[in-house]
Amino acid sequence: MTEPIPVTRAVDHGIAKLMPDVDRARAWLLTVDGAPQSYVDLDAPTHLEFEYARRLGHVLDTLAQPGRPLDVLHLGGGALTLPRYVAATRPGSRQDVVEADGALLELVVDHLPLPQGCGITLHTADARAWLRQAPDDSADVLIADVFGGSRVPAHLTSLAYAREAERVLRAGGVYLANLPDAAPFAFLRSQLATFAELFEELAVIAEPGVLRGRRFGNAVLVAAHRPVDTAALARLTAADVFPARVEHGAALRRFTGDAVPVRDEDAVPSPEPPGGSFGIG
Repeated sequence: MTEPIPVTRAVDHGIAKLMPDVDRARAWLLTVDGAPQSYVDLDAPTHLEFEYARRLGHVLDTLAQPGRPLDVLHLGGGALTLPRYVAATRPGSRQDVVEADGALLELVVDHLPLPQGCGITLHTADARAWLRQAPDDSADVLIADVFGGSRVPAHLTSLAYAREAERVLRAGGVYLANLPDAAPFAFLRSQLATFAELFEELAVIAEPGVLRGRRFGNAVLVAAHRPVDTAALARLTAADVFPARVEHGAALRRFTGDAVPVRDEDAVPSPEPPGGSFGIG
């Protein structure tokens, strides 16, 4: 049997690499300019290697009855890890994936093909531009996992953007975002203030060390018009290899403090990760 070999290709926004995992026969790590973007195991699409992806998976698992199909809009594609997860855990789901880097999508589909009949439709477009023309009340879940390099682009952080996301979601829909930050959490707090303008229910999932300001890391934002099952989420995330905490309610409002919603003219990208935070040589 031929050993898989790494694949390197110039894509629209950098140099992408697909590197095989020596411990799993058909598993691959995708990096762009050295920053890890996605991990996919073609034999086990429910395996979520990255901790933030596992936390997003926990939220997806608790949103509706197990196995019930969902309409999901993914902003940011990577190697299509979460769309594959939803297709495997909720067969019959309708999913749209919006990825600005068309060459990256081509690389992923060429080397890590999607299963036939999986219900995943790919779109090469800017996430906010695509969202602007998406129909009202058309998604059960919107997952924002968009990075320009290692940073969330500024135009996907403002109140105007959040309004478009809220418009596209159905009344019982849920918005999820992967947001990197570190103390003093100016970026994360501003995002909480922004989404609190539109959604009654907010929660954040992150490692305790990140929330205590000890290190840079990812936080998962959950926003909805209906109560989120934070108790179930707390149980699931506490059982992970790297346990996380679920903050919500009064504690989250205290964390947000005096942060204000972000206007388009004031929007900035998420902070640059400290050297070595996410990079792979």
